[in-house]
Amino acid sequence: MCGICGFNGSDRELIQRMADVITHRGPDKEGFYVDEDISLGNRRLSIIDLSDRATQPIFNEDKSIVIVYNGEIYNFPELRRDLEAKGHKFYTNTDTEVVIHTYEEYGVDCLQKFNGMFAFALWDKNKRQLFVARDRIGIKPLYYYYDGKKFAFASEIKSILEDPSITREVNYLSLYYYLGYEFVPSPLTMFKRIFKLEPGNYLLYKDGNVSIKRYWELQFKTEYRKKTEYIERMRELIDLSVKRRLISDVPLGVFLSGGLDSSTVVAFMRRHITGNLKAFSIGYEDESFSELDYATFVAREFGLEHHILMISDIGPDFIEKSLWHLDEPMTDLSTIPFYLITRKARENVIVALSGEGGDEVFVGYDRFKASKAYKYYKVIPAFLRRGFVERVIDSLADRPQKKGFVNVAKRFVQGAKLSEDGLHMRWQYFSNPEQDSKLYQHNFKERVKFDPFFPIRRAVARCNSEDELEKEIFVDMRFTMPDSVLMKVDKMSMANSLEVRVPFLDHELIEFNATIPSRYKLRAFGKTKAIFRESIKGILPDRIVYRGKQGYSFPSKNWLREQLKDFMVDVINTSPIINETLNIRYVNKLIEEHLERRQNHNHILWALVNLAVWYNRFF
Repeated sequence: MCGICGFNGSDRELIQRMADVITHRGPDKEGFYVDEDISLGNRRLSIIDLSDRATQPIFNEDKSIVIVYNGEIYNFPELRRDLEAKGHKFYTNTDTEVVIHTYEEYGVDCLQKFNGMFAFALWDKNKRQLFVARDRIGIKPLYYYYDGKKFAFASEIKSILEDPSITREVNYLSLYYYLGYEFVPSPLTMFKRIFKLEPGNYLLYKDGNVSIKRYWELQFKTEYRKKTEYIERMRELIDLSVKRRLISDVPLGVFLSGGLDSSTVVAFMRRHITGNLKAFSIGYEDESFSELDYATFVAREFGLEHHILMISDIGPDFIEKSLWHLDEPMTDLSTIPFYLITRKARENVIVALSGEGGDEVFVGYDRFKASKAYKYYKVIPAFLRRGFVERVIDSLADRPQKKGFVNVAKRFVQGAKLSEDGLHMRWQYFSNPEQDSKLYQHNFKERVKFDPFFPIRRAVARCNSEDELEKEIFVDMRFTMPDSVLMKVDKMSMANSLEVRVPFLDHELIEFNATIPSRYKLRAFGKTKAIFRESIKGILPDRIVYRGKQGYSFPSKNWLREQLKDFMVDVINTSPIINETLNIRYVNKLIEEHLERRQNHNHILWALVNLAVWYNRFF
């Protein structure tokens, strides 16, 4: 795992600075390539082939091709054997070198050969062409800047910002989307003229021009088999995916929340690791937020060396650290806990497997259930919904626990009021037209078109299915997950120089899952992960197989009312970006309602805290 960076032109001092600022991504080695046309840099975290000869950049035999690379190609041993049979010569045991020779053999179509997570930049001297690519799913990030003359790329935005010619300006459309979704949708970032290369895309820079093409897309194609055949094949592919991700020349462990996904990863790891296996879990004193009992149960069941991190408080310093590593605000409530658990894991291992992606691939989120429930809810006449149900539910005070009937009902009604364009993401969108009209200043409204679900319509337009659930899966996989869950996993783990591998996001498993009929994935009465649960019966104890979704987000709504209250009030009210764009009187009204427990404004207030801290750090 590594950090990469580069730009058009020759400047050894600048490429050094760009690499230095992302040293946390690769503390073991550094390497550079500079010629009159291109400058490339790499910081390496050594995972496979720990020798000095594996230091990047790496070249082909005649040094006409050079690469800087971040990630893991899990099928590289098979690819290497095929390439050696075709006459290619290898000087390292790395997957990086396999990428070079696969490109030599197949050109940009080499991307179809790779199974893994990656972002790389490959300079072809003969073509005077830079080939930049990101993996199918978006597990590894890649950013770029292009203004018609200057082109730069990096694993993290802060690396690009080391170039003094690149000005720092807030993208106000991104700010608008962020306060609704709690992340900035691709290809935008919070910085003007800096973009994310979207998952499954590659970029060519040649003769001063940039072109971007998509090489992979999630396609649904239902195959009508016996359910038992689906179940058996799912088990086989999960097992293969986990086995592939165990290749490592350094210590390896696993994150264990106690939920269905992480427990499944543990169970399949145990099929291939008979010795000591280290697992890392988080716990909270508030049991409605904690899954520690389940994690401890699974750790005992599979004989794990269990490391537990109890979190009782999160101070402003951790908020600032997380935002520095994220580069832009993204307020997944598990971000800081994940930063803390990866820091603890790094004391023992350098690679860890994790269960991210299971909720998206196998349909596990409550928002899928809410969408299904809405079909019944909208049967109620509109005058009864608005005049009675919504008024009663809205009048109920927020409860301190994570879920519970009242909290779930309030969230359901809030999402149900939004446009159906938002699909199931209405229940993961944390604003509404009434709030927007009061929240933003007039000058902001003149700059930005308020169309909250445009990014979702844009994503759905690429989906090849008319099935409602498959559209929702597509949105989760291609819109939400890369810029929220996966960004959190990459940035927080690499902040601690830890590589995280996600077996549920093997593209072969995802493609197979896209052949399973929707009725097997989300059953009547909102039973999530239906066929997935059936596939792991007998592999995991029933207590885990049939438990509901919880997640390990921290109790931010309560902490904002208690230990973080003064910090929240101060950082929001003194923030230049908030005072420039938002109605601060209305923001303080939201704060007052939250502190008095009349409403739960946790999501918007936590988003504003993060926005303020981010702006202070980067501007």
